[in-house]
Amino acid sequence: MKLTEISGGVCAPKGFKANGIHCGIRKNKIKKDLALIVSDVRCNVACVYTTNLVKGAPILVTKKNVADGYAQAVIVNSGNANTCNEGGVEIAEKMCGLVEQYTGVPAGDVVVASTGVIGQPLSLEPIAGGMADLVAGLGDNSDAAAEAIMTTDTVRKQIAFSFTAGGRTCRIGAVCKGVGMICPNMATMLMFVTTDAAISSEMLQRALSADVKKSLNMLSVDRDTSTNDTFCVMASGLAGNRQITKPDADYRAFCKALNAVTTAMCRKLAADGEGATKLIECRVRGAKSLKDARLCAKAVVSSDLVKAAMFGSDANWGRVLCALGYSGAKIDPDAVDVVFRSSAGEVEVCRQGRGVAFSEETAKRVLSEQEIDICVTLGNGHYCATAWGCDLTYDYVKINGDYRT
Repeated sequence: MKLTEISGGVCAPKGFKANGIHCGIRKNKIKKDLALIVSDVRCNVACVYTTNLVKGAPILVTKKNVADGYAQAVIVNSGNANTCNEGGVEIAEKMCGLVEQYTGVPAGDVVVASTGVIGQPLSLEPIAGGMADLVAGLGDNSDAAAEAIMTTDTVRKQIAFSFTAGGRTCRIGAVCKGVGMICPNMATMLMFVTTDAAISSEMLQRALSADVKKSLNMLSVDRDTSTNDTFCVMASGLAGNRQITKPDADYRAFCKALNAVTTAMCRKLAADGEGATKLIECRVRGAKSLKDARLCAKAVVSSDLVKAAMFGSDANWGRVLCALGYSGAKIDPDAVDVVFRSSAGEVEVCRQGRGVAFSEETAKRVLSEQEIDICVTLGNGHYCATAWGCDLTYDYVKINGDYRT
């Protein structure tokens, strides 16, 4: 299957329009804070959510709205998480009602999401006041939607691919946000995927639930799980392929395209982690089981000591071994090899669980790049996994020390 990156984000698939504006939730008038994605037709839908017991009110409303497997629009506000505040569910429901009022899409077919500060009162007034402009600007505006869902993100995050299913060209696109509170058991903070492939809600959910285990579940910035994590995929079917209803070749093609989207987003999210200066990718191979491989990779990118070492370009490989040892995976410490790699080259630092002589100057050069690969070979099996994270910097503390102000 040929997979080609294309432009357009969530508007790349047939039948989808988007927009984002500043409506007044944020005090900063430059920052957009309200986004809308609308399909021309009712879509099959699948979602996964945060595993945090403290959940934003929009999640409760979205779960109810998509219980029948259908949706047609997504409305998102940033600047306020609509979590742990009085009347949150009512506000989320009224946001869906505003979508119906201004677009004609039934409120029960709307996915609603929020991101921002937890526990702050949220007024419906600015959202209602901005709806006319938001809807009037619907079109090929994935950029605006991607910007409107940002909180502490420094760059917009979107991507799109074309692929073939059933002899037809299909497209899949996404916008997402989230550079803090990322170490969930499900997904990252907010991600919305659109596709014009025809696929049933059941197979869409199957693909999504399987994919997050090897993509977004393998992402870590700070080991905190957001209260508002929502990952939604809407399929319009307008590509005209025969609907995917079983795990056949077309289903596998769709899964490959979905994974291309989520993997690309993992890299974008990790690279833009709060205060981050480096993207860290840990590749583990030679594990006894897939579970062990994933545990090891995730432990390395989640380790504060490893993250701090990467910030300082310090080849302190013992911290990698330490993380592997407490990961919960079944490993033989005396069989572990570690190599640090980047565009500047590579340096072997550990072989068979013991340090090897290496040039500190070379190691410093390798680890001074913006993208660092930590390559771990466990030497006791055939399973592999990849995880993504970022370095831990002074700015992370600064950002979160005055987040509300």
